[in-house]
Amino acid sequence: MWDFRDKVAIAGIGYTELIRRNPRSLADLTVEATDLALADAGLSRSDIDGLATTPTMPVYGGEKGNQDGVDVVTPGFLAQSLGIRDAITWLGNTTPMVTHAAIDAINALVAGACTHVVLYRALHMPVGRYSNYTATHAGGKDQFFAPYGFSMPAGWAATVARRYLDLAGATRDSLANFVVGNRENAHRNPNAFFRGKTLTKEDYLSSRMIADPITMLDCDLPVDGAVAMVLTRTERARELRKPPALITGYATSNHVGATGVPMALDDILDGAARTGERLWAAAGIDRSEIDVAQLYDGFSIFTYTWLEGLGFVDRGEAAGFIDDGNARLTGSLPINTGGGCLAEGRLHGMTQLTEAAYQVTDRAEGRQVHGANRSVVTVSNGLAGSTAFVISRDR
Repeated sequence: MWDFRDKVAIAGIGYTELIRRNPRSLADLTVEATDLALADAGLSRSDIDGLATTPTMPVYGGEKGNQDGVDVVTPGFLAQSLGIRDAITWLGNTTPMVTHAAIDAINALVAGACTHVVLYRALHMPVGRYSNYTATHAGGKDQFFAPYGFSMPAGWAATVARRYLDLAGATRDSLANFVVGNRENAHRNPNAFFRGKTLTKEDYLSSRMIADPITMLDCDLPVDGAVAMVLTRTERARELRKPPALITGYATSNHVGATGVPMALDDILDGAARTGERLWAAAGIDRSEIDVAQLYDGFSIFTYTWLEGLGFVDRGEAAGFIDDGNARLTGSLPINTGGGCLAEGRLHGMTQLTEAAYQVTDRAEGRQVHGANRSVVTVSNGLAGSTAFVISRDR
């Protein structure tokens, strides 16, 4: 069991509006999210002595962008924008996902390097398609992938989804059941981009195909916006404005498939299983103690692979589990209760962390799951770079 189980907590959360093309600067949005998170916790800028993020662009082709405050917001830039640069004692600037920055912040807090950390993710999507492949030459693995259009995550995820559906004896009807139910959750989430935008099963089945069987509605939604949360030691969090959400344990994945293919179903399932084993051991709990799950849905199929990899269902049974309504708010394991990346917006893990915190502190408004004491959070697909957390109620 992790020595610092439940010793660090999420004490405040702040969201900006999530829209497709925001005329405001990314720096301005990040400052707003930070101030909202601080206000939520009952703190001020002068209380911050740590900042952490992953300030990278989620772009696989085309113009990646690197102008601080415009395309990305680094911790140093944010500290200067907030007027607190001299007060900062610790900065976390981590790749590949913001949840790795979260882990660094947790460890910095228990080590005493800082007292209040603002963990944030600021995202800006440049004009054009973020998966364009504009290079004139393809080297390394790309020479085998790019000529066939196999150079973007949607294509990679499509091979996983196709193999999963074939092996499980499922169809796109199952994916429709999940995506439509997920959209219904978003209607209850004031932060969700798709709140109020109804989706029917027929809408899903007729949506534009990206790479069979992945459609537009199976892909997370790129947005402009920022989300921030305040992390601090649990004893300090209990003195603040809102009930704390405790971090009971975390795990990371270092699993790399043997084939060199970016994503393969067997590799993803194996990586998710190994990550789950580490997570349950660190948190000192069994999966049966989880009441709600925030499973990464950068592509809808990842929800299925995490369900199976973490052992909530056996291999090949996730589709049937979801089809039977178990993932809905009233089901046996409510999943992505705020709409996830598919309906709230593409926030690279912040969606899952914030929704878990809302659920275990009874702050999830009309989507609150009764008796939600523990939530599991997963980010990415189970391969190297993935992370998982258990977020718990303060009893």
